[in-house]
Amino acid sequence: MSAGHLYLFTRASLFKSLILMRRYLFNTVAQIVSMYMLFAVMFFGGQQVAGAAITESIDGIIVGYFLWMLIMSAYSSIAGNITNEAQWGTLEQLYMSPLGFDRVVGVKTVVNVAVSLLVSTTLLVLMLATMEVVSGGVALSLDPLTVVPIVVLTLAPAVGLGYIFGGLALLYKRVESAFQLMQFAFVGLVAAPVEQFPLFKFAPFSLGSYLLREAMGQQKSLLELPAADLGLLVAVGVVYLGIGYGAFRFVQRTARERGVLGEY
Repeated sequence: MSAGHLYLFTRASLFKSLILMRRYLFNTVAQIVSMYMLFAVMFFGGQQVAGAAITESIDGIIVGYFLWMLIMSAYSSIAGNITNEAQWGTLEQLYMSPLGFDRVVGVKTVVNVAVSLLVSTTLLVLMLATMEVVSGGVALSLDPLTVVPIVVLTLAPAVGLGYIFGGLALLYKRVESAFQLMQFAFVGLVAAPVEQFPLFKFAPFSLGSYLLREAMGQQKSLLELPAADLGLLVAVGVVYLGIGYGAFRFVQRTARERGVLGEY
């Protein structure tokens, strides 16, 4: 397998995802609208309950919601892809690919996250436009040189957890109900107060969420963020991703030994 083959497969997967979004435009728009409606319910409902307090913390809510959507996409894409391939009866064919099953899964995950970033950015623009109309705007920095590295490192643990549930999908085929429960835990981790409880920095997503709020909400560049926190963010991302991938390889080998790869 050459780098050229990997590039062609990545490009084809990206084009396929974009074509499907355009082909099923109604579903794409409905997805964005439903996510926007959830934000609207949180904001306007929160205003009725908490009054000015919700407006004062709206920048953190927007950043947290934006990050949570990306985390859910990165986390669920691996198990979702494996479940779909098993349903279609094409899972075993992926193992015969010259790229190898692991690379196919990895490329599809990267493509899904990239497409999700496009959708989430669209929603972010809608949320900022809403705040501009309702409360005079929210000052958020959108510097890609700062935001993109933090987002990528924060999503690494989500991919690691996705690998774990992807491995479980190889064994048990249907794991949607189990991994959907995790989305509530993700909300807590994204909103965790790492300033008051520093141990949360070692949990997935918490430190990344804090740094992203600092970068976007406080208009800080990547170089203005604490170097120790950035180093820890890299370490946390690598560790959780490595653990998840290792667990995926172990469960994958177990599924082969049991002969259940082609079953559904």
